[in-house]
Amino acid sequence: MEPKELFARNLRAARGRIGISQEALAARAELHRTAVSLLERGGRDPQLLTMVRLARALDVELSVLVEGIR
Repeated sequence: MEPKELFARNLRAARGRIGISQEALAARAELHRTAVSLLERGGRDPQLLTMVRLARALDVELSVLVEGIR
């Protein structure tokens, strides 16, 4: 599986665990909802700062979002 696909899967799972919408996550991370949607579908390569913002918004370690990526 490609790294961005693994990141997408991990991001969706982390968001699902806390039960918030893409829109709510985007607001918490100060991103646009379409950016979150693209990241969750593997349609965009995440930048480091974006990954950090998402991890903080989800209240997880960054390692949770990149788990399985080699």
